[in-house]
Amino acid sequence: MRLGTEEWSGLAMLVVALALAGPVLFGHAGTTIPRGWWIALFVLLMVTLLGSLVRERADLVRHTMFATAVVSSWAVVLTAPEVGLMPVLLVVIASVSVYVAPLRVGFIVVGLNTAVLVVLTVQRDNGLADALVGVGFYLLIQLATILSSITLIREQRLRRELSQAHVDLRAASALLTESARTAERLRISRDLHDLIGHQLTVLTLELEAARHRDGDQARDHVERANRVARELLADVRTTVGELRTASSDLTEAFRQVVRDLPDLDVSIDVGPDVQVDEEQTAALVRAVQEIVTNTLRHADARALRISLTAGQDGVVLSARDDGRGFRELVPGNGLRGLAERFEALGGGVEFDGADGFRVTARVPT
Repeated sequence: MRLGTEEWSGLAMLVVALALAGPVLFGHAGTTIPRGWWIALFVLLMVTLLGSLVRERADLVRHTMFATAVVSSWAVVLTAPEVGLMPVLLVVIASVSVYVAPLRVGFIVVGLNTAVLVVLTVQRDNGLADALVGVGFYLLIQLATILSSITLIREQRLRRELSQAHVDLRAASALLTESARTAERLRISRDLHDLIGHQLTVLTLELEAARHRDGDQARDHVERANRVARELLADVRTTVGELRTASSDLTEAFRQVVRDLPDLDVSIDVGPDVQVDEEQTAALVRAVQEIVTNTLRHADARALRISLTAGQDGVVLSARDDGRGFRELVPGNGLRGLAERFEALGGGVEFDGADGFRVTARVPT
């Protein structure tokens, strides 16, 4: 399992919380309530805090869990006044707030946490100077943590947007390259047909006329020449047909779209017997573009597997990521456009979010 920055941050947060609670958990520090109740409050805090970070849950559920975690953190801190570093839990709560709720909610949480710190200072009966220094220190740490977290979130969003723009640019470049290749093939095929094909047709007609002249010996040579000329004409027409229908290098086109994506490992597998025309190529490249963009934007995935195979019913494009999937899919403009593009070609698209996000697109050939 590949762990990203967010996963490592979550593990670090869990380790810090357990370290802070260690003195109470192992009976080295007292609490103002029974230790069993304090442990229950701490478990409730960790469960609800970690649960609020699960993005698959509805916003109402996440917000409710985070609110429960906030209140639990106050109770945990106020009922363990002997643990000097316990207020660090409030800093953890503040840093998590921006991942669950808007920034203004984070500042409200910081204000309420500071009020709790004032109450804790009164409980400990510290001097005025120590109280001001302690409360001010934790206030600044909370603000710095919130601002750092929001900066990280914005940086991650900009990276996603840059990756999406990168995919769009690569897809456009691949389609332009394919269009240029197609135009060049058509130009060559027209030149062959207009020049060599025309000349060989004239040669055939001339030899056909010569065949009716007198002289058996001349007739044998003329018939052989006529046969060779017809074979050459057939070869030219075959070459022209191959130039018009030659398939694209889809592997290279797909890899060009997904190249140099920093946060997503994409593998491409194109079957050797896949044959598609220019319109189908454009649809497949656009499909890969939309799939990769959708994965970057919504899936929180680390890996994406894309395969293209040929079967009796046509060509099948399959893509599957290792992200969070979905329970009820509400297609946006991109997925609707993807489906409409394949339906216009006589095919169709299926989506499945039971285990990651899977797209299966079919186009007849």
